[in-house]
Amino acid sequence: MAYSVEMPELGESVTEGTITQWLKEVGDTVEADEPLLEVSTDKVDTEIPSPAAGVLLEIKAEEDDTIDVGTVIAIIGEEGEDSGSASSEDKDDAPAEDEAPAEDAKETETEAKPKAEPKKGSGGTATDVQMPELGESVTEGTITQWLKQVGDEVEVDEPLLEVSTDKVDTEIPSPVAGTIVEILADEDDTIDVGAVIARIGDGNAATDNEAEDSDTSSESSESSDEKEEPKKEEPKKDEKQEAPKAEAKKSSGGSATDVQMPELGESVTEGTITQWLKQVGDEVEVDEPLLEVSTDKVDTEIPSPVAGTIVEILADEDDTIDVGAVIARIGDADAASEEATEATEPAESEEERDVPSEEAIEEAESKDENATVDEAKKDPKAEEAEEPKKSPAAEKSEEPKKSSATEKIDNNGNVPYVTPLVRKLADKHGVDLNSIEGTGVGGRIRKQDVLAAAEGGSAEGSAEQASGKSTDARANWSTKSVDPEKAELIGTTQKVNRIRQITAEKMVESLQTSAQLTHVQEVDMSKVWDLRKSNKQAFVDKHGANPTFLGFIVKAAAEALVSHPNVNASYNAETKEMTYHADVNIGIAVDTPQGLLVPVVKKAQDKSLVEIVKDIADLADRARNRKLRPDDLTGGTFTVSNIGSEGALLDTPVLTPPQAGILGTAAIEKRPVVVTEDGADAIAIRYMCYLPFTYDHQVVDGADAGRFITTIKDRLETADFAADLEV
Repeated sequence: MAYSVEMPELGESVTEGTITQWLKEVGDTVEADEPLLEVSTDKVDTEIPSPAAGVLLEIKAEEDDTIDVGTVIAIIGEEGEDSGSASSEDKDDAPAEDEAPAEDAKETETEAKPKAEPKKGSGGTATDVQMPELGESVTEGTITQWLKQVGDEVEVDEPLLEVSTDKVDTEIPSPVAGTIVEILADEDDTIDVGAVIARIGDGNAATDNEAEDSDTSSESSESSDEKEEPKKEEPKKDEKQEAPKAEAKKSSGGSATDVQMPELGESVTEGTITQWLKQVGDEVEVDEPLLEVSTDKVDTEIPSPVAGTIVEILADEDDTIDVGAVIARIGDADAASEEATEATEPAESEEERDVPSEEAIEEAESKDENATVDEAKKDPKAEEAEEPKKSPAAEKSEEPKKSSATEKIDNNGNVPYVTPLVRKLADKHGVDLNSIEGTGVGGRIRKQDVLAAAEGGSAEGSAEQASGKSTDARANWSTKSVDPEKAELIGTTQKVNRIRQITAEKMVESLQTSAQLTHVQEVDMSKVWDLRKSNKQAFVDKHGANPTFLGFIVKAAAEALVSHPNVNASYNAETKEMTYHADVNIGIAVDTPQGLLVPVVKKAQDKSLVEIVKDIADLADRARNRKLRPDDLTGGTFTVSNIGSEGALLDTPVLTPPQAGILGTAAIEKRPVVVTEDGADAIAIRYMCYLPFTYDHQVVDGADAGRFITTIKDRLETADFAADLEV
């Protein structure tokens, strides 16, 4: 007896539904209430359970079809009922080969059964992996990265690939356990929901597929070599069975794994490589930082997907790379050896140049991260030790290194590490990097050294300054709060990083789209100062974080934003609507080497002082170390900026639309002020701080701004935070 599966009623006034994905195929066995398919309406996305247990005999509606409520979409039969009679006839009609092995015969029978194809997860065949439904009205997804390759074994729900849509970026789990037999869609391909993108089989499936390749190979071999007898097909099959597996699993066995530009956030399609943390020949562990990448939303470190040795780097620093593009290759020790052997064989056979071994480079680098083989050769003792080992050909190979700076030569890595920018500059001006003595830290070659060599000068003057022997008048200049590396910017024109681009765009947009003015009040922080001083060590011992003044101010601001919801709001000028946010999400401006980042403390209104202090410390640390996630930078409804970190007494912060306000925290300093006690005025030394509050006059009026800051001021001056410290 068969059961009809109908399009169910999914909500009031809902008359139809769109099938987004069939979770079962014809021939699959299902249990009662087991998810059968996914349906999308204009109100909800949901899974439809099976009304009965049995075998799925027929599917009457395809994916993406819009079906009226009550329409039959599938037929389910009772246990033991079979719909594969047609497949039996096809099986009988299938030609048999006496010479074929038993496994091949089974595979031929399986291929002849049209109804058996959906159940490829067992019995030596494969299961189709389809592009799943990722959200309401989402009809397609773009494959950003395959996390597994052909030949890899996967478990149920183990991440298989990463998919990006216009609404979400997510990992797609494997629907079954087994071995990846075939990948049908490449990275960066945009695939319709429900389309087959891969096939996963068990161990027998992998064997059968390899057997087919072996049979094809054997047949062609027999036609070309008449002396070979058919009986020898079995050993050939075994030999060729291992070959595809070795080729498929490129992460081991002497070959390399591709490292791709990962997906870093919703709608992010490309990333700019800001710095390679590892170089060709370096060994890396799984999840060890490999490079730094910048996008329009976040700067982050990219970890290595596998352990091994970096065999090849395919993208330079400052290159903008599409998500999913291969940027490097990592192999095991065998892969590194093979690459090195291939690269050095011609040189060794022709004896054209003396190439230092990787062991020598690693030994030099282990002594000092900036030390190189070239520096070792400059040591007289090292030269004496090397002298007996040098062949005449090797001595001749050093002669080109003494050539003029205008001649381009292949340095083959025999120079101190230089950035790609410096290397490109040297190529542009025809400067031999071997002829330059770097003036940077550890002898590192800088742009100035290359430019000086190109102009016929030398870096001796720079070296003098670096060693402190310079008699220049600048020797008396103050170096407090000076970043020496910024001296390299003088006289140059450079493309700015993404953070600077976004900051510039947002700040100009802010001033153009909002009516900003700044309200300032002075706050007596003496009680907070004393409370913090007396409890700081106990707080650190218990909570493992430093109770900064910023934490107290953010806590007071979060409370005030709940009390003044018109400040925790956003105005839409196009729709003439005001949104009063349910949560207080406070952005914390963090100064990083790459620029200003504003990670967000989410739902600050529900957090204790301890939690806020820990969140601020964590976000600031991850911002400076490029560990922020895209979600850390989104959703802010208000911002607090510590403008007093370098002693600023006052500032006029620029808010970030659509936020209505930003609070600056100026430096806290001891000042003589007039205080009134018991009706008498006196001059006392107090810890005072200005709080400039920039607000959007479209949202907040001046009186409201004053009330808001007054609430914060009273909370800080009262300093009733003893219980909040939890010590």
